[in-house]
Amino acid sequence: MPAARYASRLFGAGCVMAALALAGCGRASPGTQGQPQQPFRVGVVTVHPQGIMVTTELPGRTSAYLVAQVHARVDGIVLRRDFKEGAHVQAGERLYQIDPALYRAALDGAKAALQKAQATLVSTSAQAGRYKLLVAAHAISKQDYDNAVAAQAQGAADVAAAKAAVEVARINLGYTDVRSPISGTIGVSSVTPGAYVQASAATLMATVQQTNPIYVDVTQSTADLLRLRRELSSGALQAAGPDEARLTLVLEDGSLYPLPGKLEMTDITVDQTTGSVMIRAIFPNPNQVLLPGMFVRARLREGVNDKAMLVPEVGVTHDENGTPTAMIVDADNKVELRTISTSRTEGGDWVVDSGLNPGDRVIVSGLQKVKPGMVVRPVEDPAALAEVNTPAAGAAAVSSSASSAADSQ
Repeated sequence: MPAARYASRLFGAGCVMAALALAGCGRASPGTQGQPQQPFRVGVVTVHPQGIMVTTELPGRTSAYLVAQVHARVDGIVLRRDFKEGAHVQAGERLYQIDPALYRAALDGAKAALQKAQATLVSTSAQAGRYKLLVAAHAISKQDYDNAVAAQAQGAADVAAAKAAVEVARINLGYTDVRSPISGTIGVSSVTPGAYVQASAATLMATVQQTNPIYVDVTQSTADLLRLRRELSSGALQAAGPDEARLTLVLEDGSLYPLPGKLEMTDITVDQTTGSVMIRAIFPNPNQVLLPGMFVRARLREGVNDKAMLVPEVGVTHDENGTPTAMIVDADNKVELRTISTSRTEGGDWVVDSGLNPGDRVIVSGLQKVKPGMVVRPVEDPAALAEVNTPAAGAAAVSSSASSAADSQ
């Protein structure tokens, strides 16, 4: 009984080998017997003009919306610091206290000088009043009266000067309370309590920066700027609408900043060293994600190209000179090599400016096995191209079925 089963399995294996041999002969025979061979199947996409938003990506850096460097405006010893480094401060909030004793004394002296000048003015005014009556009665000379009037005017001037001195002393005393000029985030303190600061040296004490909103300064080459203006004037591009003229940011880690920005201005001066102009945009920054000095890439919407033809990147190759080319299936299902011109990529597609006509079928699958002049069978949906056009696939299928038959014996 085991010997019979073994013989049966040997017989089944022999049948399988015979079937494989016949299959091989069958594959070799169509060319000799004149039977037509099935055309190679390729995946194609049909191109048509469509409107796309043309964007450009420009490098740039962030900068604070407002920057205020806090300098010492009077001389003195710093008594204390009233803020925490890196904290948010309000405009007018006191940051440092400089020793006010000297300036308080100066204010008191100025007030005393003002009181003295006011008292002198009262005396000279009274004397001028009396001399006015006496000169009318010819009791004193006109010269004495003129001297009294002059003394009164000088007294009034002394009062005005004393008032100005009091105001200066009050201002200097106020400068001993170093306050924040703007609201924002304060950085590292440059001085500590006990340090001596000078107004003449403009000692830097701290820096406050407002970063919400925040500026993004990018650079664009003059060549790209001229190209954009030329395309807009020729009609190749349509200007983006006001709601579409927004910018998006790509951060250093490749992530997309979630909030859009808007264009503020374009500088009119060209940087002679780089041949570029600066473009400034403004972005909201409520969560302080953007920090001053960060490197970013801004995507600027230039306009709308309503005649663009998009070809998947896999359908565009380059020759030895770097010229972009594409394989086209013509009306007779023959492969044609076409030289094209591309300008940029949009997502996973090339934007083709010339070389293609509406309705052209571009090969995007099976490019490695076709050549110009070859007759192919185009399939519109490349994703549905499930069968592989190689003899090895058919042999693998026959081998698989033969193995199953042998196991069943």
